[in-house]
Amino acid sequence: MNCACPEECMFTALSHADVTFRKMEGYLRSRQLCDVTLVAGERRIPAHRLVLSSVSDYFAAMFTSDVREAKQDEVKMEGVDPDALWVLVQYAYTGRLELREDTIESLLSASCLLQLSSVVQACCSFLMKQLHPSNCLGIRSYADAQGCHDLQRAAHAYTMEHFLEVVGGQEFLLLPVEEMERLLTSDDINVPDEETVVTSLLTWVRHDASTRQRHLPRLLAHVRLPLLQPQFLADLESNPLLRESVECQRLLMEGMKYHLLPQRRPLLQSPRTRPRKATVGAMFAVGGMDATKGATTIEQYCLRRDTWRQVATMSGRRLQFGVAVLDGRLYVVGGRDGLKTLNTVECYNPHSKTWSVMPPMSTHRHGLGVAVLEGPMYAVGGHDGWSYLSTVERWDPQGRQWSFVASMVTPRSTVGVAVLNGK
Repeated sequence: MNCACPEECMFTALSHADVTFRKMEGYLRSRQLCDVTLVAGERRIPAHRLVLSSVSDYFAAMFTSDVREAKQDEVKMEGVDPDALWVLVQYAYTGRLELREDTIESLLSASCLLQLSSVVQACCSFLMKQLHPSNCLGIRSYADAQGCHDLQRAAHAYTMEHFLEVVGGQEFLLLPVEEMERLLTSDDINVPDEETVVTSLLTWVRHDASTRQRHLPRLLAHVRLPLLQPQFLADLESNPLLRESVECQRLLMEGMKYHLLPQRRPLLQSPRTRPRKATVGAMFAVGGMDATKGATTIEQYCLRRDTWRQVATMSGRRLQFGVAVLDGRLYVVGGRDGLKTLNTVECYNPHSKTWSVMPPMSTHRHGLGVAVLEGPMYAVGGHDGWSYLSTVERWDPQGRQWSFVASMVTPRSTVGVAVLNGK
């Protein structure tokens, strides 16, 4: 009998793999047809070479080569947790395993040894979700030792982001000196100022001063001492931990010279004078023209993450307005809304993420220039909707009011304003 269509003669059992592996698991449970016994500690685990080799590159290399273990009935598994090994043997038959916080590290270690890449990935993903200021340093060190690079990078990034919380934990106090040095050299730690870094270092040293004090000169060399506030720097000089070290005193003097001799700063540049990314401040992009003919959003650039994100929205559309920073707040001054010229002023606080409406200028202005000079803020020139302006108004932050000062000789609009040498 001839078959016209070869495909019609093919039968495919869709559940073949599931049924077959379930039967093999049954043979494992009943210890039938097993041809190898894995010995870990006091535990003896029977298994089938074919099944182990099909899921583990480690066992495949062992059982298909000329090594002694390929022929032995018993194979000793040195340095493997017996319970983790049994879980992974069962996984070879079922494709399932339970991830638990109390066993995840031994499971990951065994998976790395047996080269079970899918289990390694699952364990790393589980640990990434468990990252916390109290455990991220330990997970980072463990991932580094296991060669789990994705987990190591995730734990490192988490440590950098949550540094202020991390330094309050027990793991931080127990850090070896090499890991402490690694933290201090990083430009990416998320700190508000360099004083936080010094305080953290001294806390770590005091936890075991008899052993750690000798490492202080080496570690202090990674702190950006010239960027400390002068008063804080002066107080450090009398700190008992630093007082007896000639090298520590030399580093403190370097920081003091930076403050005392500002004219020499170009000659005093070093890695210690370069601020960390989190302490250089933030850059804001405010409003401007977009597809709707006038953006109302404010975006902030984070140097540490190298990303932009929207942080605020102005109360309405503004074009050709002035922007300045005063007392840590962002002032948006004047401009036009597309129809009329404005004299209104808004103030954004990036810390509380709130807006305040400030007293308006006396003159409606767009195309004005704005700058801060020794405290007060100046609104210079612009256009009031009818004519170009030469007038200048000054905002007094203490008195919270605008007043006119001397006008420019020439009316100017879309004017650039900068401060140089107190003028």
